Amino acid sequence: MDFELSDEQQMISETARRFADEVITPRVRDNDRAARFDRELASKLGEIGYLGAPVSRDYGGQALGYVDYGLIVEQIGRADSAARTVVSVQTSLVSGSIDRWGSEQQKQRWLPKLCSGESLGCFGLTEPDTGSDAANLRTRATKIDGGWKISGAKMWISLGNVADLALIFAQTDPEKAHRGLACFLVPTASEGFSSQEIHGKLGLRASDTASLGLDGVELPDEALLGEVGDGFKVAMSALDSGRYSVAAGCVGICDGCVDASVEYATTRKQFNVPLARFQLVQAMIADMVVRRDAARMLVLRAGLLKDAGKPNTSETSVAKLYASESAVECANLAIQVHGGAGYVDDFPVERYLRDARVTTLYEGTSQIQKLIIARAATGIDAMRP
Repeated sequence: MDFELSDEQQMISETARRFADEVITPRVRDNDRAARFDRELASKLGEIGYLGAPVSRDYGGQALGYVDYGLIVEQIGRADSAARTVVSVQTSLVSGSIDRWGSEQQKQRWLPKLCSGESLGCFGLTEPDTGSDAANLRTRATKIDGGWKISGAKMWISLGNVADLALIFAQTDPEKAHRGLACFLVPTASEGFSSQEIHGKLGLRASDTASLGLDGVELPDEALLGEVGDGFKVAMSALDSGRYSVAAGCVGICDGCVDASVEYATTRKQFNVPLARFQLVQAMIADMVVRRDAARMLVLRAGLLKDAGKPNTSETSVAKLYASESAVECANLAIQVHGGAGYVDDFPVERYLRDARVTTLYEGTSQIQKLIIARAATGIDAMRP
């Protein structure tokens, strides 16, 4: 296997890094302090083509491969996980699902606006009482003349307050469990649809997070994404893509931790020598480098499999598990290298730790990833009776 990036991929990575340094980084601390969602930045991400990188050019995307997409997400994640969340949700969960499962009419209606950043989307799967157990959603979709009526609630929905479109997963027949799930394209301006901002988050403070309410929202038949019963497959395919994106963003966090720690350790002096002269400081930086490089290789493997159209659920879970846990560990080590200076937001490492922590929870917790990995290894599904 050739681990060298092509000239085009190198350019993609360098361009994304430059965009992140010049456009995203100057906004990060103020947005984080104010817990402010930066709609202007979201539009800029669309203008440069980062909100629909793998989507066909016919619908406003860039038609890039997943390895290319991962390189972009890594650089955005290195600068700001809140901005990376916009890219991940918009691209992997929303646009990717419509691109794969949508009708031509649905693609033409929604994808160009989503890819350009003119419209934002959210992914309504998680509920107040249902996280990993997606087959037992309480949101109900009832068939009516010419369409559907949906009632229920969603929780922890990224971009939920600012989205123009919500992908809402609902149960059409509880007795069918996961075979009764359906996914609907719900304009957030629909009567009966509401959202409420979730405050007090540990990290991702500049990322919009919402609880959603659906009180008898009526939709036409053409709002159904795929067929009745496809909802579980839509959700799982979206999460495969979303986990890849989260993993790539976590590589960016690891890389940011290495860069910040090397710069600090080589310029900060104690006992008249740079911190980098101390063996235990070097050991912490070495641990970060190893975790970053290993996570990057695992993300690359998953991306290559995706681009080849080969099964990759287990490999993507491996990448997500290792990269997310490594991001937390690298951020913790980076704070240790910085000492007291790392505990305040004059340096990015304290934000890296706060933002990294949630990556071990959403898109499937680390424990769920282990069950997926072990299922592939043993052939036994621990999540089903």
